[in-house]
Amino acid sequence: MSLGRQTPQGSYYDRYNRPTASLYRARQPYLVKNALTGLGIFAFVIGVYSFTIKAVAQDDFEDVVVPDTPRQPATQQPQMLSAAGPAPGVNKK
Repeated sequence: MSLGRQTPQGSYYDRYNRPTASLYRARQPYLVKNALTGLGIFAFVIGVYSFTIKAVAQDDFEDVVVPDTPRQPATQQPQMLSAAGPAPGVNKK
């Protein structure tokens, strides 16, 4: 047991998990660089997003023919033909 001497703290956080003054001092040299990097990444993301929205808004589907009535489903099942001809047991007409 030491009287009057404190053991060095092994973390930048106190026992309540709050940042200490030493953490703020350690981060201070990087504050401006990190803020500019974050702003640059944010500007890039907004640029890509706005470009994508602008590019998609330009799509023009006027040349696509839309039928008046929907297609009716086929009533017959198509026959599966192999390269060797019809399957065994299938009658030829």
